[in-house]
Amino acid sequence: MTTSIRSIPSDKINLRLILVSGKTKEFIFSPNDSAGDIAQAIFDNWPEDWADEAVEKAEILRLIYQGRFLHSNVTLGALGLVPARTTVMHLVPRETLPEPNSQDQRQKSKGASSSCCSAACSIL
Repeated sequence: MTTSIRSIPSDKINLRLILVSGKTKEFIFSPNDSAGDIAQAIFDNWPEDWADEAVEKAEILRLIYQGRFLHSNVTLGALGLVPARTTVMHLVPRETLPEPNSQDQRQKSKGASSSCCSAACSIL
């Protein structure tokens, strides 16, 4: 099978989605499409070579961009993605999203408060 380089329409965004297994596939979307719209479109047009990784419902498909889970109402345009370019995202099955900044924020605040306490204690 030969891979042809397809042109991306100037008003669309090409998403290269990567599964946990490493399989990839490219899809064309509008900047107005949300993460929820994209998950539904992928679910409705699930690639044949991803059959062994199919999910039961679109709602558990999550996009990860630059290390962060995208909430379903975030649009590609809101992320500042450039039309006519390819953007890479991960696609993972996950029932729920983590709370925004929950784990990192707790770790940072613990670290900040403990260093603050030790600095305050050493001043006394």
